[in-house]
This record gives sequence, structure tokens and C-alpha cells, in this order.
Amino acid sequence: MNRYDVAVVMHIDEELSDMEIHTLEHDLSFSHGIRSACINGRTRHLMVVDYDPEQAYSYDILSTVRDRGYHAALIGL
Repeated sequence: MNRYDVAVVMHIDEELSDMEIHTLEHDLSFSHGIRSACINGRTRHLMVVDYDPEQAYSYDILSTVRDRGYHAALIGL
């Protein structure tokens, strides 16, 4: 069992509404291996995702966001 999580920052090009942010955070947070997904109110184009690297992969997280039609890129952490 993994004893640590990894965090990644994702840049989302689109300006998201409050509902889009809430939905994206909620859906990612309940995805397999993801501990939390959060967009700060002041930096609405950046999302921090904490995940277990043994259960989820950063590229899959990015693909999930892109599959929703958003233009996004991983920028690290």
C-alpha cells in the first residue's frame, strides 16, 4: 500500500463557470485514486489534483479533463 500522494497542477485554458468548476472538482475527486481536486477562486484557471500514483496517473487525469472538451495542460508541482 502506498503511503504518499502526489500533487499535480493543471492549467485549464477556458474560463469556467462556478457550476463547471464544482462539477469538475466533484467528478475528479470521486475518480479512482484521486484524493482531491481543487480550483482556487483567485486562480480559476489552475487546478491542483492530489492522487495516489499507484492507482491513478497524471496523463489519465489530464485526459479526463480534455475528454470533457477543455483545453488543459499539466504544469507540475
